[in-house]
Amino acid sequence: MKSASYRAMTEAELARYQTQQIGNDCTLHAISAALQMLCGVQLEPVDLIAESNRLWWRGRIFRVFPNWAATPRMQARFVNYLAEKHHLPVKAKFHHLKPEELRDLADDHDTLALVTVYWLRKQAPPIYYAKRPQNYNETTKAGGHTMLFAAYDTLHQNGPGRHTPWGFINSWVQGGSALFWMTDHDFRKSWGIKLPLIGNHATVLIQHTGNYYA
Repeated sequence: MKSASYRAMTEAELARYQTQQIGNDCTLHAISAALQMLCGVQLEPVDLIAESNRLWWRGRIFRVFPNWAATPRMQARFVNYLAEKHHLPVKAKFHHLKPEELRDLADDHDTLALVTVYWLRKQAPPIYYAKRPQNYNETTKAGGHTMLFAAYDTLHQNGPGRHTPWGFINSWVQGGSALFWMTDHDFRKSWGIKLPLIGNHATVLIQHTGNYYA
């Protein structure tokens, strides 16, 4: 595969689905973008954040704590909750995909993938914007980050000789005209970290089913 993108959209068309996070809410921004792309429904991240927090206090756990991270399985459950509530023709399921399987989804018309990368202290993987050589992930803290996989382009580079084929809709900018990109090595390493109860290659596939909830 030389290059592919969701529904053959241009990078600028994909980038318009990006919304900028303020807190630890990357998952909700990614879910908002996925549902808009698949169903055309506008569920604002701020509303999803508030709802997931409110539900936590009612015993429906879609994130670890209010205003905190969501594990991949929680992400899938929240998407399915939203699908039922809003009568959306989507379903979500947690998977462990191989990199080649994820890559092959790049030009899919009916499926999007939430991917979560993890890193140890002082080992954060570089994540680049557009074609800029600057690393936008320079944190020294251990952590994780969820993005929406949107494109694969073997010709994409962030600076001379730095090939960055993996393209993501990411919550570090509002809209814009470009995606965020990772090298093959950095993506495979950070996505491949094996965590207890999560495993490695954590992926939530969100698929348009064609069937609306009654």
